[in-house]
Amino acid sequence: MTTTETIEEIENFETFYLIWLGDSMKNEIRQQLRTIVNYLLIFEDEQKCLQYIYSLSKDDRVILIIKRKLSEHFIPQIVHLRQITSIYIYSNDKNINEQSINNLNKIKGVIVRRNELIQRIQSDFNQRQFYNLDEILSINFFNSKKTDENSLSTNLNSDFIDSQILIDCLICMQSSSNDKNELITLCKQQYKNNSNELNILEEFEKDYLSERSLWWYTRHSVLYRLMNKAIRVQNINLLLLFRFFIHDIRQQLIKNKSLSSIHVYRAQLMFKEELELLTKLSGEFISINSFLLTTPNYEQTRYFLSSLISSDNMEKVFIEIIADPQRDDIKSFSNITSYSYFQNKEEVLFMIGSIFRLVRINRDINNIWNIQLILCSNNDHPLQSFIQEKKNELDIVDTDPLSFGFILEHMGKLDNAEKYYHYILNQLPKDHEDITRCYHALGEVTQKKGDYNSSLKWYNKSLENDTQTMKIDDANIAMSYNSIAVIYSKKGDYTLALESYEKALEIWKNIFGENHPDVAMCYNNMGIIYQEQQKYSDALEFYHKAWNIRQQYFSAEHPSLGQTYACIGNVHYQLGRYDMALEHYSLSLEIFKKSLLSHHPDIAMVLRNIGFVYQAKNELQQALFYMEKSAKIYHHLFPSTHPDVIQIEKIIHHISSKL
Repeated sequence: MTTTETIEEIENFETFYLIWLGDSMKNEIRQQLRTIVNYLLIFEDEQKCLQYIYSLSKDDRVILIIKRKLSEHFIPQIVHLRQITSIYIYSNDKNINEQSINNLNKIKGVIVRRNELIQRIQSDFNQRQFYNLDEILSINFFNSKKTDENSLSTNLNSDFIDSQILIDCLICMQSSSNDKNELITLCKQQYKNNSNELNILEEFEKDYLSERSLWWYTRHSVLYRLMNKAIRVQNINLLLLFRFFIHDIRQQLIKNKSLSSIHVYRAQLMFKEELELLTKLSGEFISINSFLLTTPNYEQTRYFLSSLISSDNMEKVFIEIIADPQRDDIKSFSNITSYSYFQNKEEVLFMIGSIFRLVRINRDINNIWNIQLILCSNNDHPLQSFIQEKKNELDIVDTDPLSFGFILEHMGKLDNAEKYYHYILNQLPKDHEDITRCYHALGEVTQKKGDYNSSLKWYNKSLENDTQTMKIDDANIAMSYNSIAVIYSKKGDYTLALESYEKALEIWKNIFGENHPDVAMCYNNMGIIYQEQQKYSDALEFYHKAWNIRQQYFSAEHPSLGQTYACIGNVHYQLGRYDMALEHYSLSLEIFKKSLLSHHPDIAMVLRNIGFVYQAKNELQQALFYMEKSAKIYHHLFPSTHPDVIQIEKIIHHISSKL
């Protein structure tokens, strides 16, 4: 009988998986292996094991133990995968054909005795953990060069800025008094079959003090492993529970910050494609979106790196960092040796989100890549103005609890944003002023998810709260009317939509006068209603009113102008003016590509609309090309049940049937 066992099918919050392929094992062996890597899976079926390994993220790491009789056929199918770090062959026959494995450096040995197997895995794993070798660097890049290569400029820069804002919001958030207890409860469930980790968790629960946060961080226990992965994969639920720990580490780094310039080093294995990208960005900026451990010991780092064996897709990397704490507005770093769990291991820790300039990158005669970085202050680079501009656009203030949700929403993490708003809503007192803002934020995120009934419910709750506590001509009430109108428009109730827009417009004009971005937004939205009612002259009139205001307030590449161009293109499409429609859609797409993430829904919408134009012109191959590009974004953003996904798939099927 074929069996597969996981630890009750719970999510793996760590990077490592320990996979056994072979006959079933005794419970005693399972317990011993779980003390090394908690997440243990046992397969007897090769195909199921293969499918599981292929389903893992490229940033997951697998230690594979395989019985001798299965190894020759199975190993060639997985040894090339970046997820596979180590393979141990468990055999009753030590005289396996050694030549067949000599060229496969991921194979650590052929082992006969069970105790020797466990000791070898434990020893290898401990060494790699001690030197942080398998800690994946979560890196974002900023390319300051003006280039038309969107993949090397716009998208990289947007990811860089978004990650910096997310980190700023995270480290400024107040933690809840229950965070520590909830984290411990979660960890105890995750490690309920692991006595070693449970003992550590009991100790943490009893003895943790904020001033010993660095000692706990460097212990390489469950806390270190879980937090590092949570930061890397942006596991929002876990990050919220780790807020107290991140805050305590940050305070210790500030309190004990280095006072003089330092040179520190780090040995790292990196994938070839990452190094190829870095070679194109020499002189540019990178952010490391996790805490970064380094050492001032040059010789030890070089020696350890030279002893490593590169794999087919990974290269040995020697990282040198120069850091001067005297620079203004610099993220903290500290020599933490005296606060560390390993006091015989001299280490310097850099704060999460530290920004470095990539001074140089080259490969030496020993096939080791050498990377030199300089720690930057906010005054050393032009990035702060871009970051602040994005914060202003999204109404983000680091200390505002809702800002964390705003950046998640902007990054397209709609489920996480919705969960976060509910979390905040449950934390706030019933009479708190942010309750109404939370209702409105839930309306926005459910609208983006296509759940218009829920969105209307939340917007109405926001409006109801505002009308009870504010003057009737308050800007927040106008925004609620505008948002409610958008939903009525989505639901096809154009009369109610116009009524709500007119209420919003009246309030905004009374407050701001005729020329204000909020007035422009309302004009643009009313234009959409007139277009749906086939009142095309009125629609164009209101779109141009919106454009005239927006071009006074915003830069030529602001997404609001892209939106208006797209709307004008829609009217020309409806009137059969296809060339004018394409002209305006192209202007819109050009702006969106420069100002939005590559998978933003507005880009998908414009691509779809361009497809409609080519379909109307009976240029079906072109139509299909743009529809498929649009569908790729929609599938990235939404589940298969989302209205936009359903619609685009129907369109693609219809066009394909005519080719």
